[in-house]
Amino acid sequence: MTDSHQIPFRRPLLTGLSLILLLAGCSHKETKVEAKPEGGKSNPLEVKVSPSLLSQIKVGEPSWSTVADSLHVAGRVEADGTRLARIGSPVKGRITDLPVIEGQRVKRGEVMATLYSTDLSDAQFAFIKAVSQQQLSQRAAERGKQLVDADVIGSAELQRRQAEVLQASAEVSALRQQLAALGMSDPAIRELETTRKLNSTYQILATISGTVLERSVTLGQIVQPAEVAFLITDLSHVWLVADIPEQNSGDVTVGKDVEAEIPAYPGEKIQGRLSFVSATVNPETRTVRVRMNLPNPQGRYKPAMLANVVLEDRAQREKVLPSTAIVRENNQDYLFVQTAPDKFLLRQVTLGGEYGERRALLSGINPGEKIVLDGAFHLNNERKRAAIEGGS
Repeated sequence: MTDSHQIPFRRPLLTGLSLILLLAGCSHKETKVEAKPEGGKSNPLEVKVSPSLLSQIKVGEPSWSTVADSLHVAGRVEADGTRLARIGSPVKGRITDLPVIEGQRVKRGEVMATLYSTDLSDAQFAFIKAVSQQQLSQRAAERGKQLVDADVIGSAELQRRQAEVLQASAEVSALRQQLAALGMSDPAIRELETTRKLNSTYQILATISGTVLERSVTLGQIVQPAEVAFLITDLSHVWLVADIPEQNSGDVTVGKDVEAEIPAYPGEKIQGRLSFVSATVNPETRTVRVRMNLPNPQGRYKPAMLANVVLEDRAQREKVLPSTAIVRENNQDYLFVQTAPDKFLLRQVTLGGEYGERRALLSGINPGEKIVLDGAFHLNNERKRAAIEGGS
């Protein structure tokens, strides 16, 4: 009777102990699996290289150098706006002679074109008529004075005749100015006043010495006073013009050093300084126009020639490194720092201006630390490969 009550009591006890031991064993195994990766995990920013790859890497320190910020923009040659003349005719007329062509050099006062103008002859006729009326009124006034002295006419009549003289003189003066505005010189007007001979021929003269860039009229064409017949410029001095992007225009001022090269003359450097910086931003291109005066005594630089323009800042000493040392990831700059003969650590740094194939180093590297100067790209690929293999 006693045995029959003990059997059911021992089975639940054994079953419970077995379950506790099983759970304890499972818990112990899970703890070992989680701890294993923690003990074997490597730094993803560090890489150990083989001797073959190490031989392709150049290691050293950043160097101090005298550098200057530079801005590269496209430029062009333009005619000097202060040495430019747009020439036309002040009178309406038909061109009868056209001796100059585009590209021809002319001197100041040289005849550019000859035209026949009825407007000019009409103005000359009105002037001659006014001169005749002035002379007639003057003689009438002189005769009136004699008649007043002889008590033939009254003083009122003399005053009327003198008023007519003043009126005629004013009309002559106005017409004289009109002829001058139409392009007649003072000697020509005096000759007209003396000879009373009309001349319907008008000559368009060069107002400056230079090169004819444009000739917009042809033989037999009727020229209107508002039209530009010729464009002349003195190419002994030209402008080198460039458009600076708005975001780079903050430090661009008059006097800034400029170096330029024109592709037509490769290898020839042009040195100078900015003579003009626009006070406004072009709303369409978001650029600021700048220019440099460029002497051109031989006429080698022609308007519309393209140029490569470099704006230079004052030189300063900065710590620099080659572009081959920089690793760019996620819009951040990194360098590889040597931690052991065959180990390198990727570290974020702060870089400054760009000077050709070099960049300024502002912070991130301590004095005496060695960095990878050349081969950083291949080293970074090796680091990524090792990180992928280590995570698989």
